[in-house]
Amino acid sequence: MKAAPSSLPFHMETKPLVMAVARQRLRTPRRPFSRVIKMNGEAKRDVHRDTHQEITDHIIEAIEAGAGQFEMPWHRSGGGMPVNAKTGNLYNGVNVLSLWVAGDRRGYGSDKWATYRQWQDLDAQVRHKEKGSPIVFYKETTRDVVDPVTGNASEEPSYFARTSWVFNADQVEGYTAPDGDTPTRNLVKIIENADSFVANTGADIHNGGERAFYSHSSDHIQMPEKKRFTGTKTSTPTESYYAVLLHELTHWTGHKKRLERDLAKRFGKPAYAMEELVAELGAAFLCADLNVTNAPRRDHA
Repeated sequence: MKAAPSSLPFHMETKPLVMAVARQRLRTPRRPFSRVIKMNGEAKRDVHRDTHQEITDHIIEAIEAGAGQFEMPWHRSGGGMPVNAKTGNLYNGVNVLSLWVAGDRRGYGSDKWATYRQWQDLDAQVRHKEKGSPIVFYKETTRDVVDPVTGNASEEPSYFARTSWVFNADQVEGYTAPDGDTPTRNLVKIIENADSFVANTGADIHNGGERAFYSHSSDHIQMPEKKRFTGTKTSTPTESYYAVLLHELTHWTGHKKRLERDLAKRFGKPAYAMEELVAELGAAFLCADLNVTNAPRRDHA
């Protein structure tokens, strides 16, 4: 998945498409898995629970019932006034609105911004092909003004607008938010078989920042640090962390080097809706198989 907010399952624009896809693709009747066993010398058919089908049914029910408002399962420092990450100064004027709009449109979770050079000064690096957001600032200079009556010349201050480009903290690597911005206690419990499963896939996983996503261009998964996961009303921090990780890992399987699914995701398009549905179902199935949880969250429908 591109470096875009993939952790917000079912964007408002795609939810009707997801519901249609879900009803069409998932309502296919399936025979329960069964086998013949002997009990007290008699042959009987043992019908096994199809956990995957049960989870699918629960997700469909949540979609059709209408899920509650989605909660981020990890702590985010964003949502306030845009602030310069290096100087600590708040942006003002039209720049506040400009950066709010840019952050909302691109799904950034941080309220910290800085220029390319300022991020380098903070030992961070803007990721390749990331696009900056414009801000306007005014520089002061002086100009000579001649009094039309006396003919005397004098200097007066003059201001002219300049444009600069800034990048959000979600667009850089190597930046660690101040301790006051992030939880200090790690509430995620390690599930060894889940960690072993993920490691054996060979997926390239980067930790840091405030967003969870799969980048199709660089073929890597980005995850917030474990200590950022605080859980939601319906999930523990541990369940939240592994559900998000396995969601992105399912996106990772769609790369052309692996299953080659259509990853040309655009909001409002059936291909995007279907891929998000695949990722949510994949995460739900894996959570069940790895004993993370076998109950899909209603806020993920």
